[in-house]
Amino acid sequence: MTKEEFLIELEKIGIKPTEKQLKQLEKFYELLIEWNQKINLTRITSKEEVYLKHFYDSLTLNRVVDLKNINNLCDIGTGAGFPGIVLKIIFPNIKITLIDSLQKRVNYLNIVIKELGLEKIEAIHTRGEDFKGNFDVVTSRAVANIEKLVNYTMHLVSNKGVFVAMKGDIDNELTPEVEQKLNKKYKIIKIEKFLLPLEESKRSLVVMKNK
Repeated sequence: MTKEEFLIELEKIGIKPTEKQLKQLEKFYELLIEWNQKINLTRITSKEEVYLKHFYDSLTLNRVVDLKNINNLCDIGTGAGFPGIVLKIIFPNIKITLIDSLQKRVNYLNIVIKELGLEKIEAIHTRGEDFKGNFDVVTSRAVANIEKLVNYTMHLVSNKGVFVAMKGDIDNELTPEVEQKLNKKYKIIKIEKFLLPLEESKRSLVVMKNK
């Protein structure tokens, strides 16, 4: 995905980055590649792939949540900062909490936050199930099976908030039986399936709330 293609596809999901934000994304890419040589952050390293599979993919959250109108968000198992750092760059209004279980990654995230001059964002070394909070949106991208994932996330969702599981092809994981089981305790309010532009790999956004 070239930068031109990136901008065209973002506009289709209601996002128009500023020049400052595009420069921050470029700097983020440089830091990702630099730190990936020191600690294992991602197998995806070519710029066109990072823009498609990390930057654009992170921002698809805007398909199911109006990110201009939320106050805070928690990213569980953020890893290299996806989607949390990308969301912070494009939606600076949101107070963001990044959660990761590996201290080395948290150290890297804090360097990224400082280098990019981001505010109202913190990276915390803990596990989702051990963390306490109350968020408008809780999200997690490519972390765990959805049945396990709810144990790490749903206690952090506010009364009016939602959890969004950012997944690839969800069909094998979210069978009718699993969906029925989850709906006994929570409520699945939306499942949005789409194809990633250009390469057309499957993506799914599963939106849930507490009953």
